Amino acid sequence: QVQLVESGGGLVQAGGSLRLSCAASGIIFSINAMAWYRQAPGKERDLVALITSGGSTNYADSVKGRFTISRDNAKDTVYLQMNSLKPDDTAVYYCKTAQGRISYWGQGTQVTVSS
Repeated sequence: QVQLVESGGGLVQAGGSLRLSCAASGIIFSINAMAWYRQAPGKERDLVALITSGGSTNYADSVKGRFTISRDNAKDTVYLQMNSLKPDDTAVYYCKTAQGRISYWGQGTQVTVSS
């Protein structure tokens, strides 16, 4: 079965950095687009960044220039490098992929940015 396991969240001060990882199994990773979403308390889950199988990327306006999504097909892992973190970045971050109409999500990793 498809499994996505996120790691790398934690507590960081504003201006700091974190790198999230998402290890995938049960899929042919190299042909799948991968994405990071986040959900803050009381808010909807929103797209943060996406990377296609070919390496093209797309970012939410709120994170452009601060976050970088990348992938390592040899390790079946997608990363989210987060720099210049702000308190507004506080959320649970989820990894997502899809096969056809079926979406798969990880369990999420908490990122808390203190001011």
